[in-house]
Amino acid sequence: MKRIQYSEYGGPERMRLDSFEPAAPGDGEVEVEVQFAAINPIDWKLRHGNLRMVTGRQFPRGMGQDFSGKVVAVGPGVTRFKTGDAVLGLASIKGSGAFGQAVIAPGNFLARKPDKLSFEDAACLGTPGVTAWNGLVDKAGLTAGQHVFINGCTGAVGAMAVQLARMTGARISGACSAGAMARASSLGVQTVYDYRVTDLAQLKERYDVVYDTSATMATATGVRMLAKGGVFLDIHPTPGKFFRALFDRRLKPIVCSPAAPILDGLAQAAQEGKLRLPIARTVPLDDAIPLIKALEAGLRLDGKALIAVG
Repeated sequence: MKRIQYSEYGGPERMRLDSFEPAAPGDGEVEVEVQFAAINPIDWKLRHGNLRMVTGRQFPRGMGQDFSGKVVAVGPGVTRFKTGDAVLGLASIKGSGAFGQAVIAPGNFLARKPDKLSFEDAACLGTPGVTAWNGLVDKAGLTAGQHVFINGCTGAVGAMAVQLARMTGARISGACSAGAMARASSLGVQTVYDYRVTDLAQLKERYDVVYDTSATMATATGVRMLAKGGVFLDIHPTPGKFFRALFDRRLKPIVCSPAAPILDGLAQAAQEGKLRLPIARTVPLDDAIPLIKALEAGLRLDGKALIAVG
């Protein structure tokens, strides 16, 4: 089988499309024949070694987190899935490997793909959907009538957060580029600001939740925008922010933390047409490395980039 992998941490030049032999799934694991994989910034951050304390030094390492596909084998203890099931989800940070013809993933990082949901759309749900859910549902407990501000409201995580907030009945404001403001409105953002011309720290409105999904907002700005009892969700956690969060309950650093109930909830909402990310470009596995390099270098697309594997 083939996958995109690397034999040492480093830049995009480390990526190779090589042959590999997938291991048998272990306890609680599932082997999936990948149909589509979605590209996310976390993929090259892991290759750079940003989380090497988690990923370790065993090489070669496959790239890719988010995928859709069909189950080809299950490990001991797996009861939620069987061979032939269509699934969507994420590989583990330590394992990765979604940019390949087969991937091993924890069973609790997967959900059954609804029949009405395409494999392409299913592959887009993982990291953006889970991260949005971790923030708004798990950390903020957003409820109907609350006012949420989403910075980067048309990015992948931001757009998922807008759609989740809309599902809860919250009021939604946000910031994005001028060219994306129409799309933000179509997603359900009721008040949209152009981040290039608006000093968010000077807004007079106060919010129950501020979610910086673009990792560009200063902590001081996010906290200043909060109403009494509000929380600032920060998608770019650092050791310093985790330390501050121990003493300041307004600050909630967000780390993508998949779980079966979250993936099941996302799949159900997608089937009902309540969650969807646009797909901007799809390339075959043989042509994926140039696209990953371009995205890493700053290419901006109006939607997700997918790798067609199956």
